[in-house]
Formats: sequence, C-alpha cells, structure tokens
Amino acid sequence: MSASDVGGTRGGLGYFLTGCAMACVGGYLLTNQVIVQGAYWSFYGGGTFGVTLIPMLIGVALLFRNGRSVLGWALTVAGALFILAGVLANLHIYFQPTTLFNTLVMLVLLVGGLGLIIRALWPVGSR
Repeated sequence: MSASDVGGTRGGLGYFLTGCAMACVGGYLLTNQVIVQGAYWSFYGGGTFGVTLIPMLIGVALLFRNGRSVLGWALTVAGALFILAGVLANLHIYFQPTTLFNTLVMLVLLVGGLGLIIRALWPVGSR
C-alpha cells in the first residue's frame, strides 16, 4: 500500500482530493444562494421570549450557590437547549432565485464530489 491508495483503492488519493475540491466548491456555491432570516419568537403569545429565560436563570443562580447542584445543572442545560430550539425553530431559510443551469452546476459539483470521495474510500474487494 502507498499513500496514494486511500481506503484500499488504487489511485484513490486523486479521486479523494478531486472529490473534496468538487464537494467544497459545490457546497459553497449552494450555501451562498441561501438566505437565513430570523423571526420574532413568541412563547404562548406575543413578546414572551423572556419567560423562556426563567428556567436557565434559576439554574444559573443555583449553580452560583452550589456548583455541584444537579438541579442547577439540569435547569441551566434544559433552559439553554429550550432557547436554542426556539431560535432554530424560528429561522426562515430562503433559496435565492437563480438559473436552472447554476442550480444544476452547484448540485452536480456537490453530489459528484461526494461520489468521488465515496469511490476513493470504498475498499476494492467490496465492489
């Protein structure tokens, strides 16, 4: 085996590097066409985002009192996860208008690159 035999594939290093380059360019071009926009978050009504902070703040207070408090850690982690879930749930993701040709180029680069990476890493004997 030599350094060029990635994943047990003869000459796999070339396929792997080409696939990585293609996948990176395709992924960059595709994500460059996406707009991510945040929306106003409400929790059981308008303007109540602050209510979701209460469990985390109570947990932080308990941790300042006793750093080994299981309840404090549980409230802090649960509150942070709840806030993160709320932020992620209220993101609006839009694909900018583009031509069909540009979309096909982006997708072919991304999927073709992933295919070359898989080809490079797939062992020879299992084909």
